[in-house]
Amino acid sequence: MTYRTIRQRLLLSAGSTVVMGLFLAAAASSQASATDPNLTYTTVNDATTDGGQRSATRFQPTALHHHFWESLVLEPQDAWSSLRASFQWQEKDLPADAQARVDEWIEYYRSSPENIAAITERATPWLAWIAQQVSGRGLPGEIALIPFVESSFDPSARSHLGAAGLWQFMPGTGDALGLVRNGHYDGRLDVVTSTEAALDYLEMQADEWYEGDLMLSLAAYNAGAGTVNRAQRLAQSQGLAGKYWDLSLPHETMQYVPKLKAIATIINEPEKYGVKLPDIHPDPAFAKVQLEQPVSLAQASQLLDVSRSALAELNPGLLNGSLDPRSAQTLLVPEEVDTQVLAQLSQSNDTALASTSTPDVHRVERGDNLSTIAAQYNLDQQDLIRWNAIERPEALQPGQLLSLSGQ
Repeated sequence: MTYRTIRQRLLLSAGSTVVMGLFLAAAASSQASATDPNLTYTTVNDATTDGGQRSATRFQPTALHHHFWESLVLEPQDAWSSLRASFQWQEKDLPADAQARVDEWIEYYRSSPENIAAITERATPWLAWIAQQVSGRGLPGEIALIPFVESSFDPSARSHLGAAGLWQFMPGTGDALGLVRNGHYDGRLDVVTSTEAALDYLEMQADEWYEGDLMLSLAAYNAGAGTVNRAQRLAQSQGLAGKYWDLSLPHETMQYVPKLKAIATIINEPEKYGVKLPDIHPDPAFAKVQLEQPVSLAQASQLLDVSRSALAELNPGLLNGSLDPRSAQTLLVPEEVDTQVLAQLSQSNDTALASTSTPDVHRVERGDNLSTIAAQYNLDQQDLIRWNAIERPEALQPGQLLSLSGQ
């Protein structure tokens, strides 16, 4: 039984308990409401067994304002509703010129709802977990949508300037934040590690430079603290407060917060803007396994009975398809994987992993090429070509079987 199934059953059980409690509370309320102005009181004469009469006062509801069943509203919960509940910037009034900048981006995004649909679909594995991390720190829920602006929620995204990952860290910034980067692993592409670093960075800059103002920290995240600090001093010299909306910044930074607010506005009311969001469960879509010994995605795939492509999608920071504890110790796996198997993987020693040694063949999956397959199994690409008599390396087909040895 998976964790999610167990949790759902517990919620159903808890829900039954809550409903019973509400019934009892409603009954107690009825007993205590004999003097409620919303009730009428009627004196009736009941016949007694000896032919006499006795009087009794009864009350009847005429216009109860809080009918039990009307007040019992069960709201469906998903990652989007949880995220909306943590939004903090939706009700804040903006200066007219600032609101115009936000409205311009709202119109831009709503004109291509298919783009929002594609990006939010790409966010499916990550959104619930990121939103939990943001909410757990008491930060505005809108912060969880920064990857929408930065990378279109593509954890493997790279810019022509060298930024990488969901949060688009430049190499120097990643190094300063302790994100390991070598030929085997790039912490900027690791969603868990880079998310924690990004939130630390935003909070640190807000506290150090801007008295907790996160919008100014967002501007500094995009343009650098030096640029924002100079713009703030200039605005203050002109008698302005020096808030984000007062500053004259590079064009991209001027649009950064308006974009974020526009996206949050649309997600807050998707029906209003003609956008359909994908269903995303409120619980994270992955579990974390701490490992103390190297393991390849091919080995983990066999041990966990999970496709290698699913593991690769969850672990984009593993550049050569294997985890080396000298660089990273956490492997992400699909949430539905059996917990006992997770324990087996986390406690495996070299001998146990040896039982999942390199297979004899590889089944080509969508997106595979000879280079990645050779790297996955620590083979020479030319050997793969020779062993499989491949004439056109670019013409691999999903489902095709490749021999991984010369036998």
